[in-house]
Amino acid sequence: MAKNEILSEIKKAEESAKLMVDEAIEAKNKRISDARAEAREILKQAEIDAHKAAQDSFKVGEEKILEERDKIVNDGEKNAIAMSQKAQANIDKSVNYLVQEFERAVLNE
Repeated sequence: MAKNEILSEIKKAEESAKLMVDEAIEAKNKRISDARAEAREILKQAEIDAHKAAQDSFKVGEEKILEERDKIVNDGEKNAIAMSQKAQANIDKSVNYLVQEFERAVLNE
């Protein structure tokens, strides 16, 4: 092989190596870009999932609060009715007592 041929082969090998390095760098940059895009999508989906989970949790909490409020209101109404009935019974006893005391006072005069 002649010196020119050897230099030509070396030059071709250098160009081929440079092309392979350029392609490898381009492939690496594409993988990095793809990975970043995938990471953004994962973060976006995680944000959506977290928001949905927070809304679901809030809704469950709100439902529990409403159930507890209804229970408290119902218990309060039951207690008010019971107190009213007891008061009514006491009023009847009081009226009877007052009538008896009045009759006794009138008869003793």
